[in-house]
Amino acid sequence: MSSTEIRLLLSPAEYVDSDHPAIRSYASEATAGIASAAGKARRLYDVVRDSIRYDPYVDYTDREVFRASSVLQAGAGYCVGKAALYAALCRAVGLPARVGLADVRNHLATPRLIEAVGTDVFAFHGYVEVQLEGRWVKVTPTFNSSLCAKLGVAPLDFDGTGDALLQAYDGEGRRFMEYLLDHGSFFDVPTKFLMAEMVRLYPNLSQPGGLRGNMEAEASRP
Repeated sequence: MSSTEIRLLLSPAEYVDSDHPAIRSYASEATAGIASAAGKARRLYDVVRDSIRYDPYVDYTDREVFRASSVLQAGAGYCVGKAALYAALCRAVGLPARVGLADVRNHLATPRLIEAVGTDVFAFHGYVEVQLEGRWVKVTPTFNSSLCAKLGVAPLDFDGTGDALLQAYDGEGRRFMEYLLDHGSFFDVPTKFLMAEMVRLYPNLSQPGGLRGNMEAEASRP
């Protein structure tokens, strides 16, 4: 990869807004006293995984669910929003990073989510590629530890050197997550594309107010 491409992947973007004051401050505080690139990447992974609660019921018609600084402020987000945040924090401390998208099958999705989505295949799952020691490492800071405990799966750890992709099996050896198709990686979150695809693939998830708002409306009906 050329030096120009590296500089690009260290630069702020609209949704991977690594120049936002809150992003820069959070990244600096989280990595204080850590000298190595691997150590910084690992520390930032841990804080995004566990300090930002995973929430699949966000409003996918709201652009802010894809913006790193907004996810940080909310303290919660879905996989793409958390990926944007991790990429932004990495860039803020000098680690080249890009957002990746892949289709996955969730074998242990809750009945509530399966009913709403209509399938156990979730398109355009967000992950991150961060460059460490000249190689790209794939990481997914998606599921926080408390959620993993409820699902009966060990938290996904990242040692700062090898890939950390979503867990293939739960604690009882049952299939958990399965990668089906990798769509590649991007300088910024392709938000307009994702919003259009969500409407096309998952109309129940893509109404104003999101799935949570729709479910609350249904529950309030006489």
